[in-house]
Order: sequence, then structure tokens, then C-alpha cells
Amino acid sequence: MKQGKSKLGRRDFLRAMGAGAGLAVTAAAPLATEAVASETEEEKKKARYQANSTDVQSFYRVNRYPS
Repeated sequence: MKQGKSKLGRRDFLRAMGAGAGLAVTAAAPLATEAVASETEEEKKKARYQANSTDVQSFYRVNRYPS
């Protein structure tokens, strides 16, 4: 005879995980907009790439093709 144990099915588990992920995304959305809103127009237009910086130079040094 079957016992009256309630088991959480695979579909119910996946449905609960999907709902939890959706709630996490909606909770994190306001945090991302605050960071974008804090950037001024001057900061948006400034040059960020610096070809002579050490990290860019080391990238190209490491990734050179052998001659």
C-alpha cells in the first residue's frame, strides 16, 4: 500500500527554483540602475583605453605569435 508521504516532485522543485531566480533578478535590478545613474556625462565620455598601460602591454607581450 502507498503511504501518505508528500514528496516534492521534480517539476515542483524546478518551478520553485525558477520562481526564486526570478525574484532574485527583480530584487537586484534597482541596484544596477543606481550605479548607472551615478555616472555623470563627463564620466561617460572619458577615454578608458590606455594603450601604454602595463596590463595592455603585458597582454600583447604574452599573446604575440612566435616568429
